[in-house]
Amino acid sequence: MRLLFFCLLCLASTAIAANPPLNTKAALGEKLFSDVNLSKNRTQSCATCHNPEHGFVDNRSTAVGKAVSLGDDGKSLGDRNAPTATYAKFSPDFHQNKAGNYIGGQFLDGRENDLAGQAGEPPLNPVEMGMPDKASVVARLQENQDYVSAFKQLFGASVFDTPETAYAAMAESLGEFEKTELFAPFDSKYDRYLKGEVELTDQESLGESLFFSQQFTNCNRCHQVKAFPGSEGETFSNYEYHNLGVPTNHAVRAANGKAKDFVDQGLLAHPDISDPTAAGKFKVPTLRNVAVTAPYMHNGVFADLRTVVLFYDKFNNAQRTLNPETSKPWDVPEVAGNLALQTDEFQASALKDAEVDALVAFMKTLTDQRYEHLLK
Repeated sequence: MRLLFFCLLCLASTAIAANPPLNTKAALGEKLFSDVNLSKNRTQSCATCHNPEHGFVDNRSTAVGKAVSLGDDGKSLGDRNAPTATYAKFSPDFHQNKAGNYIGGQFLDGRENDLAGQAGEPPLNPVEMGMPDKASVVARLQENQDYVSAFKQLFGASVFDTPETAYAAMAESLGEFEKTELFAPFDSKYDRYLKGEVELTDQESLGESLFFSQQFTNCNRCHQVKAFPGSEGETFSNYEYHNLGVPTNHAVRAANGKAKDFVDQGLLAHPDISDPTAAGKFKVPTLRNVAVTAPYMHNGVFADLRTVVLFYDKFNNAQRTLNPETSKPWDVPEVAGNLALQTDEFQASALKDAEVDALVAFMKTLTDQRYEHLLK
């Protein structure tokens, strides 16, 4: 009898460990993040396109590789690459600074102000999770009694009185989960180097010097938010918006059915912006985990991180005429006007091949420790 009681106690303890109590908004958000029942066909969750084991990006291959994500219906393809959710909490609310430049927000065009706003869009997007309306999502939530109890405990007994209230609570919980240390541990080799725990290789050290040099690369013009190079807690984005002259991903457009004359206007697609100079601008992404979150650019048009560096260098180096991934000349920009890299403030010295490799080596050091095994 004692043995039976002990076994039952062990089983109960295991069940509790497997199903931790949803007594905080972040804990509830963690559960919601992986719940496929919040998509129309019950096949897709937030974690599908932001896989925690792969730098919180979509590691699934489709007909166009990993450039864009496949929707819950098994056939729809998006038009933009799913960015990493790591360090997303540091993007400030969308605003204009004193110079009139747009800063922050969520999504590549800043159309949502904060993490909760971002979390609320995918379930209702017809090419993502495909739910018809908020009421349908809330009905799915109410199928789970653990959710019902947690929502009422955390948001009040009346949380399910309207679909809008319950839906907002769901989005807020997801946002709170994305604010946890899991998404931003600051434990990469670079972070450990700043603490004196490891040393950089000669190549990585050269890359660091080049990266933070305003004389040679200007990388930190967009990818440094702290006042001084080498500051702890650097997120490697200033969250501004620029048009880099990225070419159209024709393979994606052919696969997802977008019209041939469709142009992704970037920041100009933000519902509150009508300034034509915003066309083609996209938010500067964090470089945290950049080496393990390929492909690159807003549309996944480049497969390799080295290609991205060469793409930037072509604006300063007349010898960089060919895209190494196609062995053909670089394609024309999707939005040809207002190119940031043709302005004086972005001018830099042409890079040697060894310097390109050093920059890539340095960016690899920005990989969270849990993802270092993914480095190539």
